[in-house]
Amino acid sequence: MKLPQASLDVVIASADTQGMQWSIATEHPVEIGFNGQAWTVMMASPSDLEDLAYGLALSEGVLRPGTQPDAINIATFPEGSTVDVRIADDRIARDRLKRRSLDGHSGCGLCGIESLAELHPPRTARNAAHRIADDAMEAAFAALGRHQPLNQRTHSVHAAAWCAPTGEIEFVREDVGRHNALDKLIGLLATAGKLQADGFILMSSRCSFELVYKCAVTRASALATLSAPTSLALDLARLINLEILTRGPGGHVVRLGE
Repeated sequence: MKLPQASLDVVIASADTQGMQWSIATEHPVEIGFNGQAWTVMMASPSDLEDLAYGLALSEGVLRPGTQPDAINIATFPEGSTVDVRIADDRIARDRLKRRSLDGHSGCGLCGIESLAELHPPRTARNAAHRIADDAMEAAFAALGRHQPLNQRTHSVHAAAWCAPTGEIEFVREDVGRHNALDKLIGLLATAGKLQADGFILMSSRCSFELVYKCAVTRASALATLSAPTSLALDLARLINLEILTRGPGGHVVRLGE
């Protein structure tokens, strides 16, 4: 079977309309596994599933940065899709695979963690000289909407974008879940050899702890979000040397956690 479309056109009616066509974002069950062994089921947009599986494995520590799968196979059935990552067993962190068996809805970021010690990812070397200028950040914020074709149709999905230090948007992934969107971006960056490049991540959501956690696998110097961060997100960002930026009143760039 083919993957379903990322959005469905429906006709809606209300007291003041005769009927209006609306595109609804598709939420699709996706089972992710390794070498035929199921690991997790996520609710996700049915697009870029190779990136989702690869990025999730990297951000959850099942695969180490620089590890490339031998193949990623996708199969689709009436009840959902399976994504099977084929890779030598000795390149899989089996302890992470076993502990982090998770039931992941689209809003799930850290489902399955068994201890507080797991909440602290390893530090990643970041280039402090690449402090993102305000004008670069403002340019990225202004351009993000033009890089969200699925959201332009549905008005209901998140985007994660990789931006050059100048603010130019280079890569974007979209999904009904913000964590999924970021994992898709991480998988794309890894495939493109950009996981350790200089730049920053821009997201169309609030800044949660889980997003900061996932950014730790990249060399991003900053995480920028449309809405403000939580307190725990700021604490973790300080720990891993990740600058947090958002838009304040009037659209001005606000730097937090410095």
